[in-house]
Amino acid sequence: MRSRYVFPQIVLAIAATFAQPASGQSDPLPSWNQGTAKRAILEFVGKVTKQGSPDFVPPAERIATFDNDGTLWCEQPLYVQLVFAVDRVRAYATTHPDVKDQPLFKAAIGGDIKTILSVSGYDRLQFLATSHAGQSSEEFTTIVKDWFKTARHPRFNRPYTDLVYQPMLELLAYLRINQFKTFIVSGGGVEFMRPWTEPTYGIPPEQVIGSSIKLKYELRDGQPTLFRLPEIDFIDDAAGKPVGIQRAIGRRPIAAFGNSDGDYEMLRWVTAGPGPRLGLIVHHTDAEREYAYDRHSDVGRLVRAMDEAPERGWVVMDMKTDWNRIFPVEKE
Repeated sequence: MRSRYVFPQIVLAIAATFAQPASGQSDPLPSWNQGTAKRAILEFVGKVTKQGSPDFVPPAERIATFDNDGTLWCEQPLYVQLVFAVDRVRAYATTHPDVKDQPLFKAAIGGDIKTILSVSGYDRLQFLATSHAGQSSEEFTTIVKDWFKTARHPRFNRPYTDLVYQPMLELLAYLRINQFKTFIVSGGGVEFMRPWTEPTYGIPPEQVIGSSIKLKYELRDGQPTLFRLPEIDFIDDAAGKPVGIQRAIGRRPIAAFGNSDGDYEMLRWVTAGPGPRLGLIVHHTDAEREYAYDRHSDVGRLVRAMDEAPERGWVVMDMKTDWNRIFPVEKE
C-alpha cells in the first residue's frame, strides 16, 4: 500500500506531546525501546533538571549538540549535500565548460562518487565551495529549497526530509521541553542546512553550526547583498567541531550526540567538562529498516569513537535493538 506522509512539523508537535518534563508520567521517548540508551537519557535529564539535586544544571547551561548526517537523518548511501552538489556541478558545468577536465568535476559529471569520497575533507569542501559559489545567500537558499522539493532518496524513493529519525525528533522535543537549547554541529555546509532545519527539526538557523565558505558584502543595484565566494572559510568537522561550538555558542555543552569518527572530538570535549555529562553514539546496525555500517564505510565511518566509548563513558546506541521505529512515517 502507499505510505501516508506526515509533515515533519506535525511529527514534531506529536513528539512534543509525549515529551513531558522529567518528572512526568508519560513516556517521552516512545520510539526508544527499554534499554541502556533510553535509561541513560532519562536518568541524565532527570538529574540535571531536578531542583536541589547535586547534579542540577541551570537552564542557561543546558546545551546539547547534535551531528546531523547519520545522527538526525539518513546519510547513506551518500551524504545528502554531496547528492545536491553533483546536481549543482552538472548545472555549473554547462556555463563553465572549463571545469569539465578538473578531476572532481569530471568525476561528479560522470557519476564517479568513489573518486569524490576518496579525497580529503578539505579537497571535497573546496570542490563544494566552487560548485556552490557565485550566488547571493538568498539565491542559494532558494536553490536549496527548490532542490528539496523534487529530490528523492535512491532506495526509499522519498524526500530526504522524510528520512529523519523519529526517535531523535522525540529526543529533541524532550530536551527542549526540559529547557535545553539544541544545536546542530555538522561538517555539512551551514547555508545548505539552515533553509530546512527549523521546519524539519525545530532547530532555528542561528542554532546551526557547520562548514562555511567565505562571503563578500557588496551593493547590487544599490542593494546590500552577501555573495558566496569559492573559498573555504571554516571546516566544522572532527577537531573543528569543538572550535565551531566555542565560536558560536561560547559555552561547553553538557550533552553531545554523533555517529561517526567525525564526531569524536566533539564527544570528547563535551564529556570532558565538569559535572554531569552525556555522550551518545548512534550505531547503524539495521540493514533491513535503514543501513548497517561502521568500520569500513566511506560514509559515516565509525572506528575510534566506538572503540573508546566504554572507557570514556559514552553510550553506544544500537539502532536495531534500541529503536522500535526509524522514520516518522513507516510503510503501511
